[in-house]
Amino acid sequence: MTYFSDYSKKRFAILVLIVSISGFSQGMLLPLISIIFERDGVSSALNGLNATGLYIGTLLISPFIEQPLRKWGYKPIILIGGALVFLSLLAFPLWKSVTFWFILRLLIGVGDHALHYATQTWITSTADHKSLGKGMAIYGLSFSTGFAVGPLMVKLIQITEALPFIFSSILCLLAWSFVFLLKNEKPERLTGDLHARGWQRYKMAFVFGWIAFLGPFVYGFLESSLNALFPVYALRKGFEVGMIPIILSVFTFGGILTQVPLGAMGDKVGRRRVLMIGSFGGAVIFGIASFLEHSQIAVAIAFFLTGTLVGSMFSLGITYMADLTPKELLPTGNLLCGIALSIGSLTGPFLGGVYIEYVKNYSFLLLVAMLLLVVAIVLMIFGGSKNKRSATI
Repeated sequence: MTYFSDYSKKRFAILVLIVSISGFSQGMLLPLISIIFERDGVSSALNGLNATGLYIGTLLISPFIEQPLRKWGYKPIILIGGALVFLSLLAFPLWKSVTFWFILRLLIGVGDHALHYATQTWITSTADHKSLGKGMAIYGLSFSTGFAVGPLMVKLIQITEALPFIFSSILCLLAWSFVFLLKNEKPERLTGDLHARGWQRYKMAFVFGWIAFLGPFVYGFLESSLNALFPVYALRKGFEVGMIPIILSVFTFGGILTQVPLGAMGDKVGRRRVLMIGSFGGAVIFGIASFLEHSQIAVAIAFFLTGTLVGSMFSLGITYMADLTPKELLPTGNLLCGIALSIGSLTGPFLGGVYIEYVKNYSFLLLVAMLLLVVAIVLMIFGGSKNKRSATI
């Protein structure tokens, strides 16, 4: 029993390390490429569209990832996903092209989703339900920590544009190598009256947990739009280049500080209430910040405060989904959380790029504030009567 406990801790630590390095590479990649393209004169709409490659890759692989995971187990999926990520990162300096970089981002999206889905399902499938909130909070914390540090690597382009890509690739390779220390495991077989093959299973999981998917959706929207397009918007507003990654990092750092406390609060007062209050508070703060853009310090403070409120929406959304969804549909619910994250991440750069390009008189932060306000209203109206039920029909 002691060995099992020690091995479980080692497994959890390795999975958390992998997720943190993945967050680091994503956090670096979005602002880095946005700044490079902006310097090269690429339009904000095309810049934002290019950033969607990561999330298109995620969506493309989503319908096909669950069955290989059930058949082969967690470890092979993590190894394949990690290899795609570090090889693609290493390939960026080979050829600077909007199309080539879009393809590389698509491949990273495929690899990242495989990696995240496998680690996320591994953790939720092996953790005691009583400690699930804490485990997922640490999971989200590790990703957010990596994501917060990532933008700080943008400064390396002052040495050479290739250096950030090479550095990130090496870190991913090192983290990936630790997976070989783990024993492969497979998810539990589907049980119950589940003729729910394919779309029927997805439909059932969506009916139970759709309100919880708003958390991952909003997190994806914020993550991609702020990191991919706020640098473009800020540069056009005259912000200092060195200040932009700091602003992005303090947003993620705010989420890091409150990740575990909000997870614990969700256990006590309910995930929906925490998600609702966080969304509303973030909307108010970003709405106020839209009138304070003459002060870069004020914007940074607003990003930090909003990060403390909404930075844990992904992990809260997953645990909220676990509250609502029957256990036999948990792998499917995890997959749909990943899809919701991808849709939000895909929508963010596209809508944000169009908004910046064509809406000249209103702050980019107002777009984010409006989304958070809508989500808070939906959670307030529709989330109150959701209860976990049996998956059998």
